Amino acid sequence: MCGVAGIMDLRGDRDVDRDALRRMTGALVHRGPDGEGFFHAPGIGLGHRRLAIIDLAGGAQPFHAASGGGVLSFNGEIYNYADLARRLAAAGARLKTRSDTEALAELLDRQGVDALEHLHGMFAFAYWRQSDSRLILARDRLGERPLYYAVSQDGFLLFASELGALLASGMLEKEIRQDALADYFLHGYVPDPKSIYQGIYKLAPGHVISTGRGEDPVQTQWWDVRFRPDDAITLEDAVDSLSTLLDQAVKAQMMSDVPLGAFLSGGVDSSAIVASMALQSGDPVRSCSIGFEEASHDERAFARLVADRYHTQHTEHVVPLAAHDLIDTIAAAYGEPFADTSALPTWLVCQLARQQVTVALSGDGGDEVFAGYRRYPFFLAEENLKGVMPAAFRKPFFGAFAALYPKLDWAPQAFRLKTTLTALAESRAAGYTRALSAILPERLAGMVDLDAARNLDGYDPGAQIADRFNAADTDDPILAAQYCDLKTWLPGRMLVKVDRAAMAHSLEVRPPMLDHRLVEWAATLPRRFKLDGTDGKQVLKKASEPRLPEEILYRRKQGFGLPVAAWLRAESNNPLDRLETSKAWAEQGFLDPGEVRRMISAHRKGRSDYSQELWSVLMFDAFLRNGA
Repeated sequence: MCGVAGIMDLRGDRDVDRDALRRMTGALVHRGPDGEGFFHAPGIGLGHRRLAIIDLAGGAQPFHAASGGGVLSFNGEIYNYADLARRLAAAGARLKTRSDTEALAELLDRQGVDALEHLHGMFAFAYWRQSDSRLILARDRLGERPLYYAVSQDGFLLFASELGALLASGMLEKEIRQDALADYFLHGYVPDPKSIYQGIYKLAPGHVISTGRGEDPVQTQWWDVRFRPDDAITLEDAVDSLSTLLDQAVKAQMMSDVPLGAFLSGGVDSSAIVASMALQSGDPVRSCSIGFEEASHDERAFARLVADRYHTQHTEHVVPLAAHDLIDTIAAAYGEPFADTSALPTWLVCQLARQQVTVALSGDGGDEVFAGYRRYPFFLAEENLKGVMPAAFRKPFFGAFAALYPKLDWAPQAFRLKTTLTALAESRAAGYTRALSAILPERLAGMVDLDAARNLDGYDPGAQIADRFNAADTDDPILAAQYCDLKTWLPGRMLVKVDRAAMAHSLEVRPPMLDHRLVEWAATLPRRFKLDGTDGKQVLKKASEPRLPEEILYRRKQGFGLPVAAWLRAESNNPLDRLETSKAWAEQGFLDPGEVRRMISAHRKGRSDYSQELWSVLMFDAFLRNGA
């Protein structure tokens, strides 16, 4: 991976503040420890930090197209660059390196924004076309690589791979958005295009900005996926196609001039990736796993089954009970409040992997692409139950029961009947938004300070997720849920989690299951090939049967989260001790300190399980104390 930064004058050709650009680029050194480069011209400045993966000597950036028409600062990998290079050479291009950077620069020089549809890979880049002083900012289809941007008060467009790099410029104000805080506490992250700060935005996945002097930067969508099931396809044909597509994606992503390995959790997705790697590699695969002392969260035994079967060079690490001491470190690295508890083990597995390799393949995306989340069958059951009662009767009937039913705060969210009754009274989109929530809407309403609630003026943080659900253009609730996840949960939560943790350790992570050709193909599968009853990933499991043992394929799914509830009840070294005395969150004004302290007391005493709510407050507090 690499780090991208830049400043453009939207009003003319004023000189760019070179010190500001250097600070921005310097803030990305962890993303690219192998080199730094700059480009300056009237009204534009590009910066780049490089993590060398391909053509170690020839891929320095910002890269000037041989034709002299443009300059590129690029983060990511273009897996089909060799094929693109051959086509460019046949069209008369004189390529001087064997890097994907040069192939991308030359393609952009010839085709502009139209080049995007030809790219297979993960990317976020800035391309300055000198011939007409236009800037192209683009992000890959599924959001594997990040890109933030903002416009300063004096008319400069700033952009960078991380939010912290924008702030390092000294050209922007840091004003926390109250609606973004509502987003964060409901979802556990801030969905695009917003960031936690007023006026700073994320470029959405599959979107591009093409702008010039006197123009406002506007995001335009250049890619989308549509779920159009082909009922004529047989399961046998689907299994054969998946095996081929997955092996092709893995082979393409094993391209590297530096040491390469894989994450191996013992789940279906990462195990399928490691199996494919082993079958296509002449050398043993380097694999690594994270485990827990708590048996209910530990999957190392399953990871060892796969490691032993394929004779990988396997490394393990057990997450210590004191691992929550990393909360401040992680909060600083993420740049925005981020409440996914699995960020901590992800941080540790990236740290472990970087001791052996520079590139690691992961199983990320398998749950979204093949309907593997446990929430899918719950959601489908709710929708089936709704179908037996007209909507006009359903809302008052189930809504009344939900109001009367006790909260059962001690139970896991998925097993609280009150939650189910409430979902049954809601629309399909609202019900799925509830299923995705980190904190239930009614619980969050009780945590928000009254003045903050008035300032929100009825803002609904769930509406943007519901809008993505409704945009799926399908009547099938599970396919709509998958579309929603690909547009929100995946880029906003899962890929952010991996990107920040990996880049903090100068590690490049590649998820073959997010190859866009595989994603588009999977969108043509009937739902039953993915979710059959309560069991997801049917076609992936069938395709993996010749390669993986049944203990891997057909056991109950485990997550990658932490034993947070137990950690927050510990007698000593409990992170809630600091939270109770911290002034950062209590004085910020969004949360009701009395309600949060009541929740802390109830959780400590075992009367309620507020682990996710309190973890969200912990990460918010750490964000505030670490540079917010």
